[in-house]
Amino acid sequence: MINWNLFREMDQMRREMDEIFNSVGLGSLLEPAFLPGLGARRTPRFNLLEDENNFYLSALLPGVDPKQLEMNVVGNSLTLSGERPEQVADANATWHRRERGAGKFLRTIELPADVNPNKVSATYKNGVLDVTLPKAEAARPKQIAIKVA
Repeated sequence: MINWNLFREMDQMRREMDEIFNSVGLGSLLEPAFLPGLGARRTPRFNLLEDENNFYLSALLPGVDPKQLEMNVVGNSLTLSGERPEQVADANATWHRRERGAGKFLRTIELPADVNPNKVSATYKNGVLDVTLPKAEAARPKQIAIKVA
């Protein structure tokens, strides 16, 4: 029990179930896998950080056509939607692992403060979407002069 990990055990069980179904020829009926692996996500993974003036969001979107992405910013919410195409295999091929998610996705992330939607910029390179979200003026820290009495 010292090295027991629930997620590793569930992933192992998923693999065993996939093997059982594949061994009796039912694997193609259950795709995607019985229980998606830890990496099988439709929604993109985000990193979000901030400095004094901006939030910086980085989203992993390998295999996604950037022309098919849609991004909206309202107040302190950013919504990203798109579609990751499914990888098509030859009819005679057999999948052993399918960890890359496919299909339409929509993800909304709440930012810690409002942003100025008119100054948001985004670039897509090598499967990574980088978004710079300038903070709204009201959300920026302001230095207050302290008067000595």
